Amino acid sequence: MGEAIGNNIIKEEELRKIIKDLNEGSDIKKVKKEFDKLIRDISPEEIANVEQSLINEGVPVEHVQKLCDIHVQVFDDALKKQGKTKVLPGHPVHTYRMENRELRKKIRSLKAGRSDFLSHLKDVKLIELHYVRKENQLFPYLESVGFTGPSKVMWGKHDEIRTLFREIEEDYNKGDLIAVKKKTRGLIKSLKNMIFMEEKILFPTSIRKLPPQAWSAIRKGENAIGYSWIEPGNLWDADIVSTQSTDAVSSSSGTKSGMNDKIPLDTGELTVFQINLLLKNLPFDMTYVDENDKVAYYSEGKERIFPRSPGIIGRDVANCHPPKSVHVVEKIVDALKKGEKEQAEFWIQMNGQFIHIRYFPLFDLLGKYRGIIEVSQEVSGIRSLEGERRLLDW
Repeated sequence: MGEAIGNNIIKEEELRKIIKDLNEGSDIKKVKKEFDKLIRDISPEEIANVEQSLINEGVPVEHVQKLCDIHVQVFDDALKKQGKTKVLPGHPVHTYRMENRELRKKIRSLKAGRSDFLSHLKDVKLIELHYVRKENQLFPYLESVGFTGPSKVMWGKHDEIRTLFREIEEDYNKGDLIAVKKKTRGLIKSLKNMIFMEEKILFPTSIRKLPPQAWSAIRKGENAIGYSWIEPGNLWDADIVSTQSTDAVSSSSGTKSGMNDKIPLDTGELTVFQINLLLKNLPFDMTYVDENDKVAYYSEGKERIFPRSPGIIGRDVANCHPPKSVHVVEKIVDALKKGEKEQAEFWIQMNGQFIHIRYFPLFDLLGKYRGIIEVSQEVSGIRSLEGERRLLDW
């Protein structure tokens, strides 16, 4: 037993050295040769653990992110030998794998010279739902067990792929076929590398690190986001914790204990059922982050602007944003906490919509900071209003 632990420590130290050598610009062929000679039975979790420890030690996430594609090359042979952990249809990992199988088929027909190239590109772009589920459902549960590497590194790789999709579409509309061909090759390579990293590192490691209850919660929140091309199976039963299902039914009918008890407010009183109904029907999205920077609530309206799912509840707000923007989020939160700003305001154009985003700090009667609310609203219609329309004109 002690000998096995010692061998694992030695192996991880060798891995650490290889990754650091890559970080410092060592030749890939030389490092791969060294790797093949020293370590022949590497496991996905060992690679993930070393990358996690490097991030914990202060190696910039951007560096590890840039190394991902190189890691795929260096560890390719060893990881290909790894068997696939079996999971039943309906399990989140099985669904991810089904989507990857469809993606492999679709990228084979993604050729820049085709007359219907743009429609194929938009079809492949549906992989976005796959990535959003990872970011909002899988990553929060990995973070809850101290495994933050995937959310910090893979989210950045997702954004690189999103950028390629956007740039290819822009170049195509400009008629720059040379750029389209070059970037399409890069996109296909990035998509294939992501599949490899998911199936050979992320998913096997996640299966070992997360308990069945976590997978149950992940599965129950997936429908709020959706799926890429497929529907999940039903052989794997997500109702492991029976009380969750019971509470959900009671909540939806308003008969849960305490749901009809009046709660006194500053102006009036409402039941829990009424409060929930009111918040779910706000004409904008609202998210509440508490004083400890944890997501405590989001309104679940009919038409969401940004993806949200139950997995983000309790998540550190910094982890709810792409790595490249985390420092800005922290700067905003800090300024609002200190009272240096009364609000932070932004507006973006997305999918033909004009989105207005505002952040407001909350303080109690004693002036103590109690969190932030984020309000997001599609305001294209409001911006186009002219003249006036009075109540009697309705």
